Amino acid sequence: MIGCGTTTFTDPDDFRAGLPGPDFDLVLTGSERFKARLTWLRTAELCVMEIVERASRIAFLSLPPGSILVSFPLSGDPPMVWNGEALRPGQLVLHGASDEFHQRIAGAARWGMAWLSRSTLLTHGRALLGADLVLPTTAMVQAPSGGTARFRRLHAQACRLVQSKPDVASHPEVTRALKQDLVHALIDALAGNEPQDGDLKRWRHADVMSRFEQVLACRPDRSLSMADLCAAIGVPERTLRMRCSEFLGMSPLAYVRLRRLNLARRALLRTDAATTSVTGVARKFGFSELGRFATAYRATFGEAPSATLRGAASRAEGATGLGTVR
Repeated sequence: MIGCGTTTFTDPDDFRAGLPGPDFDLVLTGSERFKARLTWLRTAELCVMEIVERASRIAFLSLPPGSILVSFPLSGDPPMVWNGEALRPGQLVLHGASDEFHQRIAGAARWGMAWLSRSTLLTHGRALLGADLVLPTTAMVQAPSGGTARFRRLHAQACRLVQSKPDVASHPEVTRALKQDLVHALIDALAGNEPQDGDLKRWRHADVMSRFEQVLACRPDRSLSMADLCAAIGVPERTLRMRCSEFLGMSPLAYVRLRRLNLARRALLRTDAATTSVTGVARKFGFSELGRFATAYRATFGEAPSATLRGAASRAEGATGLGTVR
């Protein structure tokens, strides 16, 4: 949808659905109540976003084919961790077409994104540089530069304008000028960029984690063993443990259980308490012992699963996104 707006979300599923561009799979890792504010400006060729979040989480993002995504932290404490690498303010991460990656935050965070088609970036790059812009096929960290700083400054200006004067930000001439300046600044930041020594190694590590997520997505209701996981992914146990520690900050089995707990919570929040039982939901997602499920659930989310189920109706009323969309 072309336009601009600011929306506040208190439900992770609503946030996932409202985020333009990549597919965004979210796993909450702490007991904080989820809250996120999305500020966005979208033209026919470019979408820029500022996201403010208030809960610890791990996200697995998948970029549509033919798209380019740039993501970057806007605050540094706690740092945003991209594929196991803590990002510093001033850095950009360029995500190539069909890229899949993990992003982790351990508390309140503010970060930005810009999403556009690969063909748009290449067309503008050719017109601006008089030569083809070389884009990596894998994600990479872009070191701070003059072009990077200009892009971040323009991104911040665009988001502030949306928040303070959405009528002005949505005017066709204003959005056209913002789009051109932002795309040109991004091209300046990427022009002449050389592949980094760690890019191939980083891609190999990310490929293991993408296959790990694919296995979990196909078997969301099963309590998988390390032997099951390693056989399905095709890597030794030591490799999977190292990659999960690096990317997720926890062991493979801890993440598998946490992911299933998140799925159970989503089901409890979105089902009719009159026709749903905690036992039924627990068993649906591979928890055979109700007592252990309830203990793990309370430790993760700060309340008993029965309390989540009882409060589902009131939470549904409060989960509607707030804000103005133009």
